[in-house]
Amino acid sequence: MSQPKKIKLNKQETILIEWEKSKTIEYPLTFLRDESPDAGNKGETILWKHYAPPPKGPDQPGKYEIADIKKVSNYAISITWKDGENSGIYSWELLERFAEYLELKQNLNN
Repeated sequence: MSQPKKIKLNKQETILIEWEKSKTIEYPLTFLRDESPDAGNKGETILWKHYAPPPKGPDQPGKYEIADIKKVSNYAISITWKDGENSGIYSWELLERFAEYLELKQNLNN
């Protein structure tokens, strides 16, 4: 698993992550928020039983704007969104999988 060398918020539109492998990936904020790995967004599995996430209400102002990004030990970042949501922890492994998806999606659109 690779480690990021640099993480930069770009105009409240994307997060740019420069990885050790000399690869830079641009993650759209809308994608990161919509794919947040927290239980309130994706649900959770406890003892082999899956619990769906609660119904979503209307979007709050600031849903796709970042208030803060913090490193979580040596394996992830935690994002606090301007609407107050801060439950999702984005591991390096998850961000690398997201990068593969975004690159594939871009290649298919070209």
